[in-house]
Amino acid sequence: MSFMKVRVAGDSMLPTLHPGDLLLIHRNASIHPGDLVVAPLPGTPSQLIVKRATMHTKDGWWLESDNQRAPGRKDSWDFGPLPPSTLLGRVILRYAPLHRTHLFRPSPT
Repeated sequence: MSFMKVRVAGDSMLPTLHPGDLLLIHRNASIHPGDLVVAPLPGTPSQLIVKRATMHTKDGWWLESDNQRAPGRKDSWDFGPLPPSTLLGRVILRYAPLHRTHLFRPSPT
């Protein structure tokens, strides 16, 4: 198993995730609709995005922001579905701030 850490920036995943939240990502984990995932932003691969995987189509995963009204939000409504190979992993834990620690269980299939 391989893991990575990500810090949330922006309001696109409110109320689930807040700016500054620290997340633990299970790299190459199985993804199911409803899971929170991390991927490089299409066109700007050095920038990572955290989004909700809402459905899997023949073209890839449809990723959406929880807060569609967030200024500057980018998701599949802007760039379309992402191939599964581009997803870096699934969010499994918010470990900071401590008072908001939360274990994200895989969504049922």
